[in-house]
Amino acid sequence: AQPGDAFSFFYYLFTDDAKHLVPNKMRDFFCTINLDQEEVFRTQVVEKSLSPYFGEEFYFEIPRTFQWLSFYIYDKSVLQKDLRVGKVAIKKEDLCNYTGKENWFMLQPVDSNSEVQGKVHLELKLNELITDNGSVCQQLVVHIKECHGLPLINGQNCDPYATVSLVGPSRNDQKKTKVKKKTSNPQFNETFYFEVTRSSSYTKKSQFQVEEEDIEKLEVRVDLWNNGNLVQDIFLGEIKVPVKVLRNDSFQAWYLLQPRENGNKSSKTDDLGSLRLNICYTEDCVLPSEYYVSLRNLLLKSSDVQPISASAAYILCEVCRDKYDAVLPLVRLLLHHHKLVPFVAAVAELDLKDTQEANTVFRGNSLATRCVDEMMKIVGKHYLKVTLKAVIDEICESPKPCEIDPIKLREGDNAEINMENLRYYVDKVFREIVQSSISCPTLMCDVFYSLRHLAAKRFPNDPHVQYSAVSSFVFLRFFAVAVVSPHTFHLRPHHPDAQTSRTLTLISKAIQTLGSWGSLTKSKLSSFKETFMCEFFKTFQEDKFTESVKKFLDDVSSTESKEPSGLSEPVHLKEGEMYKRAQGRTRIGKKNFKKRWFCLTSREFTYHKQQEPIFTIPIKNILAVEKLDESSFNKKNMFQVLHGEKPLYIQANNCVEASEWIEALCRVTRCNQKRLSFYHPSAFLNGSWLCCKATVENTVGCARCTADVPADTQIEIDGDRETERIYSLFTINMSKLQKLEEACGSIAVYQGPRKEPDDYSNFTIEDSVATFHTLKQIIDIVGKLNESHEKYRKKRSSSNFYVYSQEEAKVATSLHQY
Repeated sequence: AQPGDAFSFFYYLFTDDAKHLVPNKMRDFFCTINLDQEEVFRTQVVEKSLSPYFGEEFYFEIPRTFQWLSFYIYDKSVLQKDLRVGKVAIKKEDLCNYTGKENWFMLQPVDSNSEVQGKVHLELKLNELITDNGSVCQQLVVHIKECHGLPLINGQNCDPYATVSLVGPSRNDQKKTKVKKKTSNPQFNETFYFEVTRSSSYTKKSQFQVEEEDIEKLEVRVDLWNNGNLVQDIFLGEIKVPVKVLRNDSFQAWYLLQPRENGNKSSKTDDLGSLRLNICYTEDCVLPSEYYVSLRNLLLKSSDVQPISASAAYILCEVCRDKYDAVLPLVRLLLHHHKLVPFVAAVAELDLKDTQEANTVFRGNSLATRCVDEMMKIVGKHYLKVTLKAVIDEICESPKPCEIDPIKLREGDNAEINMENLRYYVDKVFREIVQSSISCPTLMCDVFYSLRHLAAKRFPNDPHVQYSAVSSFVFLRFFAVAVVSPHTFHLRPHHPDAQTSRTLTLISKAIQTLGSWGSLTKSKLSSFKETFMCEFFKTFQEDKFTESVKKFLDDVSSTESKEPSGLSEPVHLKEGEMYKRAQGRTRIGKKNFKKRWFCLTSREFTYHKQQEPIFTIPIKNILAVEKLDESSFNKKNMFQVLHGEKPLYIQANNCVEASEWIEALCRVTRCNQKRLSFYHPSAFLNGSWLCCKATVENTVGCARCTADVPADTQIEIDGDRETERIYSLFTINMSKLQKLEEACGSIAVYQGPRKEPDDYSNFTIEDSVATFHTLKQIIDIVGKLNESHEKYRKKRSSSNFYVYSQEEAKVATSLHQY
């Protein structure tokens, strides 16, 4: 992270369900997540419902500025364009009001007058002029310089123009810029002049007089439009600035485009339904690394603190209302510094102290289980792909009917054949899992080894607990979850259809049962709520599967070194559908863009038309990966891969996807010996580089390449950013830290009954002196970081070029002058 970088991202975003949607009949619905007007994620389609349950999580970093986070509910259509039923739009400034909790939002109608994004750069000035007859007249000068980030129209860059108006109770003087073709960032650089006050010859008064009440009512309005040529022009947004705030001063700033004030007033908002969301939005400012040394060191030594409940890491999770907020950055930080295994072992031991029965080991939502869950998601990505991707692809691409629930069987289905199909899939998935121990990451094996021996130590008379301690994670929380949600773990690029999802759910249930130690016994089977699953498992031979599970659990919880066979296979990093510019020429001599399937491994970067790659770039041959200016091809979200031949120009589907591809490619090529130091940010077209106008195609680049990124190709962690996130969590929960410190002091001094137990009775205080000492360190460190952030904010505010929203303009323009 660069000093002072601001990062906006969702720790998780959970689109839950919608209810009472219109039209008032059973339809197929899906939901999209948009940054302004740009779609970045889409849920699966929920068929035949008026209250669809989506239940999906999306976690992503936001790579650009934005005004609105929007959610659109669509009615899926087979033959026609999908119908937008309604939307939920939340301003960026309001996200903090909804973060970390579930909220129901009423769907609003989708109106073209309210669908806006982007900003406009204006310079406004009031001049005093002397007319021919000697009177003084005030003149308004409006210089519209440029716009940035206008929306796509039907997937393409728009043809924008602006109208500039001086509006009052009895006047509406309007002027218009030229139309700019195929761009979301038009450069206008046009100046318009308006008379603000008029001489007596216009007002029919005996002498010239400036009427202040007229000035009070005048405003400058700038409207952005997309030129429709033969169809109706499309409204892109507007801004309004009162003339009274200018007086005789010059003012320039960026203004965020706003929807029309009457955008949705004509439509009813109470009959479209509602959407339930759980949003967690954070925005952090990362300081230089040296500022975090004290806090980082305090967190990293947590596993050495006795008792563990007195450590900084444990206290962090105690004071946060939702442990998940703390677990994610904490696990990533400890993982980055190789301190995760001892910390997990320490909190797992504390967890086991409160476990009374062996068959409930690690089944709750404790700090230990959440840490292990998050570790598996981060470390086990490649392990899941090499183990399950092939069989998941087979299930999704060549699906067989597997429904065995008599109630859900369709007409004409054969229950026996379906059971055979399900058994075939379950056997195949199970076989791939139990034969995969050689690919299990060493870190996961180390964690499983610790959990296994801690469980055996806690319940020495139960010979099976050492296996159930591991199977509760690797089968129930890892493989079974990945099977039922392959798109979430990047095993599949798209959501499976409803029938395939049902098949994956049945397979996941089977894997959970087969992996649970001793669950195939008759006494266990009789406890199944679903009788059809009980009948299905009667076909399995208990001894055979139990021995396979036992051997697998022994292997993945062993610290013995295994053959590093994984190193001989390329690590699968990322794949997806994007557009690439044709390498050759078409028949009419113009290069075009074609949709292709891209795949990145630790060895090569390829794109495919069918199964086999049609173009391959060895990773060692990649010289640089950089963004490409939109002006090159009038397309957004483009980047370039520089290698031995001509640059490969690629267009991603949205800004989030483009950022993720650039980061993944940069990471895997960071150590290439021949990486470039300079590159061309634009393309070479018509005999010259658009950026520097050089006419030699192989000339040295005119811009310095972006800074290096971390080299770890599998674990993408920025330690400073995670420490900053933890600092923010401590800051938010400072009142709890102070109450806990007071409670520890009271206990340590009086050694008597706890005072005001409601304030801290939910916290674990095993050693009040040690906990007090750690709390004091945390509070002191956070105080110093607060001072550093405040200094940076003051420095930043004194040099920033402000961007105003509609609401800010009326106040801010009177406070800041440029």
